[in-house]
Amino acid sequence: MAALGAALVVWALVADGAWMDRHILPDFYTPRATQALVLLGFRVASGGLGLALILWIRPRAGRLFARVPLVRLARDAAPVAVAVGLSLVFCEVLLSHLPWLRAQDTPALREPLRRRDAQLGWVLEPSRQGVGGLGGRSIAYAIDAAGHRVRRPGDAVDPARPTILFTGESIMLGHGLTWEESIPARVEALTGVQSANLAVEGYATDQAYLRLRQEWPRYRRPVAVVSLFMPSLFRRNLDADRPRLDSGLAWRPPDAAPRLVQLARRAIPYRSDAEIDRGVAMSRAALADTVAMARRRGATPLIVVPQLAPETAAERALRRRVLDEAGLPYVMVTLDPGWRLPSNRHPDARAARVIAGAIAAYLQAHPGAEHRRCPATAGGEAGVSFPEGRAPGAPSCET
Repeated sequence: MAALGAALVVWALVADGAWMDRHILPDFYTPRATQALVLLGFRVASGGLGLALILWIRPRAGRLFARVPLVRLARDAAPVAVAVGLSLVFCEVLLSHLPWLRAQDTPALREPLRRRDAQLGWVLEPSRQGVGGLGGRSIAYAIDAAGHRVRRPGDAVDPARPTILFTGESIMLGHGLTWEESIPARVEALTGVQSANLAVEGYATDQAYLRLRQEWPRYRRPVAVVSLFMPSLFRRNLDADRPRLDSGLAWRPPDAAPRLVQLARRAIPYRSDAEIDRGVAMSRAALADTVAMARRRGATPLIVVPQLAPETAAERALRRRVLDEAGLPYVMVTLDPGWRLPSNRHPDARAARVIAGAIAAYLQAHPGAEHRRCPATAGGEAGVSFPEGRAPGAPSCET
């Protein structure tokens, strides 16, 4: 009892801000301040429970064990232990037979509709249009036969034309935005080059990369490949209940862990150093190979990093580990925190316009060149990278 209580008190003391930045990943849907407040609550509860074990429960438990034989205690506790064990078995059997939503899955009725896919986990339902409501608006999502979001039903991306390919998840897809308001559509309007929106809601970096690999051979004249990376979405890259890639970009099937174990992984945000290191290695490898694929065919690679709130220390560390240490070309676009959809944390049309402007400026001003990032301003001026040849950390940048 004393050892357990001491362990709880020690954890409450060491789980400070530095521990949080090391083991609790940023979350797109939960502000860092809220995460810190939740952690503080757990620290207070852990410290209080530890002190109670040491000062109050320990002496009473000692007196109980002194006057009651251990065999009798075990016999009295056996029915409760059996009941708990049987309930866990029943829950596992029940969960294994119910429809199972993986970590980033959504219910079947949410637009744009998705369907399961053995290689990618899920893809958009092709050749259909659905309408979803958000922020008091009805948003139409038209998907062509190849799974790209397009302007209207009947439209299709022509792989023979010069094309800018966009990979990513709901932000790049244009969640809650009309087609004209989405980032790929705005870049197409600014550059005059056809856009191919390969994004799928809920995708992690490896899923976006695999989708690009599947579509890449179809495009005869790729002009650029624009990928999205956000440290606040990095936790998806550690999900194991879907098809995924390891750090060597080898495909792995979903983890066969029991359903209760998978639920516990979702509920407990703690990640070990080894888990995070594997996620960083996979993310870096997938984005680096995306850049290499584009350059081999003369296309401009670019990674866009939208920053929807002031960058935290944890987000900065992930960005530097994945992008800077690998020397990958990216533009970081800092946005007004208020530029979000009503009752939703996704960027609104104003934010999409600024992100598209930064992408278009990069592609038009520096085609085919390697750059370092320069942050955009929240007022709407696109940030552009360091020119080729400038050493990392150089103080000036071109706008």
